[in-house]
Amino acid sequence: MASTDKGSKGYLIGIVMVAVLGGLLFGYDTAVISGAEKGLQAFFMNAEDFTYTDGWHGFTSASALIGCIIGSALSGLLATNLGRKRSLIIAGLLFFISALGSMDPEFLFFEHGTPTFSLLIMFNIYRVIGGIGVGLASAICPMYIGEVAPSNIRGMLVSWNQFAIIFGQLVVYFVNFFILGDHIQPLVEDMGKQIADITPEAQWTVETGWRYMFGSEAVPAGLFALLICFVPETPRYLVSIGRSDVAERILARINGTQKAKQILQDIKDTMVVKTEKLMTYGWMCIFVGIMLSVFQQAVGINAVLYYAPRIFGDMGMENPMVITVFMGVVNILFTLVAIFTVEKWGRKPLLICGSIGMAIGALGVAVTFGHQGLEFVTAASIMIYAASFMFSWGPICWVLIAEIFPNTIRGGAVAIAVAFQWIFNFIVSSSFVPMFNMHLTEGDDFGHWFTYGLYGIICLLAALFVWRLVPETKGKTLEDMTALWKNRKK
Repeated sequence: MASTDKGSKGYLIGIVMVAVLGGLLFGYDTAVISGAEKGLQAFFMNAEDFTYTDGWHGFTSASALIGCIIGSALSGLLATNLGRKRSLIIAGLLFFISALGSMDPEFLFFEHGTPTFSLLIMFNIYRVIGGIGVGLASAICPMYIGEVAPSNIRGMLVSWNQFAIIFGQLVVYFVNFFILGDHIQPLVEDMGKQIADITPEAQWTVETGWRYMFGSEAVPAGLFALLICFVPETPRYLVSIGRSDVAERILARINGTQKAKQILQDIKDTMVVKTEKLMTYGWMCIFVGIMLSVFQQAVGINAVLYYAPRIFGDMGMENPMVITVFMGVVNILFTLVAIFTVEKWGRKPLLICGSIGMAIGALGVAVTFGHQGLEFVTAASIMIYAASFMFSWGPICWVLIAEIFPNTIRGGAVAIAVAFQWIFNFIVSSSFVPMFNMHLTEGDDFGHWFTYGLYGIICLLAALFVWRLVPETKGKTLEDMTALWKNRKK
């Protein structure tokens, strides 16, 4: 047992590291499709009972996002009624089922290796199941970390969840690369051919490769579902169900005996009523949470992350994947900037600086894209745009969503905010290609500058929103949020 005077940092770090595995799975699940989608497309284009169109492929590639919306919407209900820990166990099991089901969607019901419309539906069901896990984890992992972390390092610890998301995406890029090995992705001319007519190097990818890519997620998913069983429930949830004695023991192990008594009393003071109506603290409280989520997606970052190879390819670069991987490394480094500065500089300064940096990057792309000789400036602008997001809206939005709501409405309020995040993720991701390819006259670049010009303007609006409406939560306890919003409502 650690010292009862200061608490155990090792214990706190241990349970937070388990929780951030949920963030890693979040990144892993949303990015695994990038390596698997070409083999998957060639496989289903062999179907004889229906035509696998670009529309079907777009839906299949994005079907996990439907589950994300469902999972985030359910997260508040599950977190409030089952607790944070049990909800994360459910998320881990959903990740595991989705990984195995997506690898072998024929299991029990269909002939292996024979693409049909029914098999496509089953595959998408498994992807939606995984998306529900992502939605749950995206809402509850930051909530869990925020509720166990001491107020003076809470922002830093919640920021590690965003690092885990980006790291999970980077991990799956390398996993997909190693799974592919000496094999190759099917070419455009391979699409629609019988598998036997596809080059031998691509046949394995079409028959088997995409299955291994999806199945690889079962390893971290199984580990997460197992390890989360050994972490404690959050003290704030335990107090809400009348188990203050257990909550005090956990708080003492994290914070020390004397500090634990003080924190426990603060929690009890805000838990007089177990649950309250969402609008108890005024509409502005919910509005700020929703708009944080909306702006995090509306600034357009996922259009860059999901379509980076396409963007760099359209710029005429010979090997867009090299630039994409380099951008991934830059993203990791700038996420670390947020982790180590959020408690020194505060949430608002990072968000405002990041918004301005993103606006500069986005407007730089809008002005230079497609101009011969300015390719380096365009690439640098994209890097500035992505890096600015990674030290600001990427991690800090999750920090604020985890800590900004009062205890008695946190579960439901977080669920609503994160659901809006996934809805706007889907809107931005699905609208990018049509906007980017718009033309007023044949061959012009209207879509290029309009798209990034729009993102740049939204970034400036995001900075204004943070400056005027978002409260600074640096150094405040979760219980302080109750008093803050009560005062704002007056």
